[in-house]
Amino acid sequence: MNLALKDILHAPARFLVTIAGVAFLITAAVGMIGLYRGIVSDALLIVDVVGADLWVVQGGRAGPFSERSSVPMTLERRVAGVAGVATTRRFMQTSEQFTARGASRRAAVTGVDLSADDGRWIPLVRGRMIRKGHYEAVVDRAVGIGLGETIHLAGDDYAVVGITRDMVDISGDGMMFVSINDAMTIAVDRVAAEVRLARRAGEADPDLKVAAVLTTLQPGADSATVAAAIAEWGDVNVLTAAEQRELLLGQRLWRLRVQILAFTSVLLVVTAIVVSLIVYTMTLEKLHTIAMLKLMGARGRLIAVMIGEQAALIGLLGFALGLALAHVIFPLFPRRVLIEPGDNAMLFGVVAVIVFASALVGVRRANRVRAQEVLA
Repeated sequence: MNLALKDILHAPARFLVTIAGVAFLITAAVGMIGLYRGIVSDALLIVDVVGADLWVVQGGRAGPFSERSSVPMTLERRVAGVAGVATTRRFMQTSEQFTARGASRRAAVTGVDLSADDGRWIPLVRGRMIRKGHYEAVVDRAVGIGLGETIHLAGDDYAVVGITRDMVDISGDGMMFVSINDAMTIAVDRVAAEVRLARRAGEADPDLKVAAVLTTLQPGADSATVAAAIAEWGDVNVLTAAEQRELLLGQRLWRLRVQILAFTSVLLVVTAIVVSLIVYTMTLEKLHTIAMLKLMGARGRLIAVMIGEQAALIGLLGFALGLALAHVIFPLFPRRVLIEPGDNAMLFGVVAVIVFASALVGVRRANRVRAQEVLA
């Protein structure tokens, strides 16, 4: 029988506990990497799927995701007249809190400009896209509202006509898609007392504004030329989709990304130390057996293979169990944890290096054992 397997069967409970310990470390590492991927994916979701070449936002600002942006709703017509522009859409997104099913809920209310946007970029899993200009909504499953239910928001009732999946904003709140006009109304909603006091003070009702105008370009149009022409107006700022990604990843999420990656690095170092100690301890416990094997004429290569195979089994089984646990546990988490094959392959490579280094530590200790020690 294989020496490594024979040694494992000699104390199977200890080996299984060791596998479980390594598996939980692997699960935690998969979770940290997946949490990082999920946060990045959620942050870039709208930028990636909405299909805009240029984002026209408030002058001097880098909105609408990195900071607040507010532009006139008529800006869309001005942008549409620029040479090279194919289509324009108004965009609006605000975070709202409301009560439904007897509980407080949050949603990122996102306006869809139905006059120029059929909403095909919104991934429906049930129901249909909003068709009416008012009081229809498509909500993500994360909001916790079902198809056919009604949401009371800003004094109006919205019928839920469609359900999406994994459409969340940068904070992890599920999105609620309504018409752009409804989104603007919801954004400026005020209680009656506030309106009454504002009118007594002579304040005018707030203007309806949107956050940005999404622009797609004609085939062959140069985005830099079009952006420069729009920026010359002075009251707006123009950002490409790539610049929006850079603003989100390089500025708004920079500290969070670095912190998660730092935690992941620390976790991998701890995993390396734990696996090395386990293999080294298992080798120490077998020193008498190793000395006996050497006395019987066993070659050093045979002992090295035994230690290497045990270390490989710990790494392989620990990784497989850890990955399986990750697929069971993390879908239950409130925020999205993305487990991607590329990350798993990278992590497996790291575990393989850790196991190889740990085996070398054990083999080095075994090589120092002399056959005469068994007679001592």
